[in-house]
Amino acid sequence: MLKYLTKSPAETKKRGEVLAKNLLKKKIFKRALILGLEGDLGGGKTTFLQGFAKGLGIKERITSPTFIIMKRFKLPDYLIARSSNFYHIDCYRIQKTKDILDLGFKKIIKNPSNIVAIEWADKIKKILPKGSISLQFEFIDKKSRKIVIKF
Repeated sequence: MLKYLTKSPAETKKRGEVLAKNLLKKKIFKRALILGLEGDLGGGKTTFLQGFAKGLGIKERITSPTFIIMKRFKLPDYLIARSSNFYHIDCYRIQKTKDILDLGFKKIIKNPSNIVAIEWADKIKKILPKGSISLQFEFIDKKSRKIVIKF
């Protein structure tokens, strides 16, 4: 378990970027690498994932997919495999687990070349595989966040 206190959005992004680079050093996974992010609105989840995506080499702008539920980004070919994708999923509007399953969730997480980040992961906790990385975000004040990462 790792604990961090970030004092600005820039620090929160940097923490995400560093985590991504460290996870990529492992390179071999049996299934998708899954990050489950939990915390209140404004807790820093999307800000963290902006840095995480940067650490993966993604150049596109990262925004929360609250209304479309899921966004897919192609990972650079040099990372894992040619068919690698980064999926950014937001379960805030999910009412039932079936809603996320209907989007092909099981197929996505079976592919060991995929990296999947799930905001509001507590809403689908029952279907997250063992070995998922849990990230808890706590709002401290306007700029500060406490981040707890459990592997």
